[in-house]
Amino acid sequence: MAKRKMYILIKDTLPSGIAITAAAHASLAMYLKYQNNEAMQEYIETSFAKVICKVDDLEFERAKEHDIRHLVLSESTLPGIETAIVFFPEEELPKQFKYYSLWK
Repeated sequence: MAKRKMYILIKDTLPSGIAITAAAHASLAMYLKYQNNEAMQEYIETSFAKVICKVDDLEFERAKEHDIRHLVLSESTLPGIETAIVFFPEEELPKQFKYYSLWK
C-alpha cells in the first residue's frame, strides 16, 4: 500500500506569511470535513505526511478540475481570493502532482 500524502497547493503570488496560514487552514479544513472517514483515520495514524506545493494561477485552476476529493480555500485577509487547494490523502493521486514545485 502506498503511503498517503495530503497535497496542499498554494498560489505562488502569496506572501510567505499568508501562504503558511493558508497551508495550516487547508490541512485543518480537510481533516475536519473527513475526520470520521476510515481512510482519513488511517492517514492520521500511519502517515500524516503533507506536501506543500507552489503553483501559478493556471496550475491552480487546472488542479480544481481533478476528480478527487478536494477543498478550495480563501483567506479572510484576502476576501474573495482563492489561496489554496487541499486534496484528500488518497492512495493514488494524479501523475501531475509529481510535477508541482515544492514550496521552499
